[in-house]
Amino acid sequence: MACLYADRTQAPAWPRSGSQPPPWRALVAGVQTGTRRAGLLMCVLVLLAPGQADAQIRVKDIADVEGVRENQLVGYGLVVGLNGTGDKLDNAVFTRESLVGMLERLGVNTRDQIAKLETKNVAAVMVTGMLPAFARTGSRIDISVSAIGDATNLSGGTLLVTPLLAADGEVYGVGQGAVTTGAVAARGASGSSVTRNVPTSGKIANGAIVEREVAFSLGAHAAVALALRNPDLTTARRTEIAINLALGPGTARATDPRTVELNLQHRDVVDALTRIEDLRVEPDTPAVVVIDETSGTIVMGANVRISTVAIAQGNLTIRVSEAPEISQPEAFSKGRTATAPRSSISVDSEHDHKLGLLTAAPTLRDLVASLNALGVGPRDLISILQAIKAAGALQADLEIR
Repeated sequence: MACLYADRTQAPAWPRSGSQPPPWRALVAGVQTGTRRAGLLMCVLVLLAPGQADAQIRVKDIADVEGVRENQLVGYGLVVGLNGTGDKLDNAVFTRESLVGMLERLGVNTRDQIAKLETKNVAAVMVTGMLPAFARTGSRIDISVSAIGDATNLSGGTLLVTPLLAADGEVYGVGQGAVTTGAVAARGASGSSVTRNVPTSGKIANGAIVEREVAFSLGAHAAVALALRNPDLTTARRTEIAINLALGPGTARATDPRTVELNLQHRDVVDALTRIEDLRVEPDTPAVVVIDETSGTIVMGANVRISTVAIAQGNLTIRVSEAPEISQPEAFSKGRTATAPRSSISVDSEHDHKLGLLTAAPTLRDLVASLNALGVGPRDLISILQAIKAAGALQADLEIR
């Protein structure tokens, strides 16, 4: 390190091929000009400063720019070309009416013979998609297709032209294309069948064309706000500090646990947001224990702490079994056997009961290691955590789902 050298002559020479000198050259120059103590003190601060990449995450991964969002699209359409796996027109009235209306728009009159329509190659579907932010007219997006009638398989079908509407009722896209389900479905003559994945739902890659844009100009807004995905006051304050250090005081201001307002007047908004997205912040998380009793899943945050508490863990098993005893026929019993009931009751109590003393755990690793030392499994751990919380020793929120 350059901090170990007392003057310029002892420090290693830096190549002069047009590259910038490292930061420690300024420190050595300060020592050489007489401010040796100040230079050495700065060296110590540099060495003791934590690394920038220690548990730090980019701002773009923990926050979104307010106003930059996706919009949901939905539409109703028909899938044709199915191999006899479509809707039964007698049961799905909406499919029959939609088919007749489509044919009429194409110049085919089937209204007089609607009762004779018995095709099984058509299915009514709902089409959904997401309109990305800043999507331009003519760009393509992916869409999903789901059957709403009694169709059994959409594989091999083709979605006809389907308008896609947003929440305001306006058409923002039009979808059409071949449906891909990725499912396998087979049925035998005897009724046996096998199905993998869901054959009544599929996707169309790049199956919709954007017909209308959402009016939003990011560069025209001098006042922009960042919305944290996980609201937290500490994270919002750290984000504010990091932005002000990078772009100058007064650029950012945390107004609540979710929002960090940005003042980008007289700045290039796109350039400023690009610099902000690459800044690294260490997010803070609350102490939470989430328990899913159905699957036995337990998730504990890194800030979970536990006060000193004693835990006894053991099992008591009681077994009751019935074993009827059959006696052999005696003389003059006319060959009839006698049955006598016999009950057996056993109580198993583990002799290796463990009473563990958990001292105040400074980290999550110590908490888990202490509970594992008692031989606690996931199911038992759920009951233990609930009991610890009831005793007031679990310094975290306990969420049971």
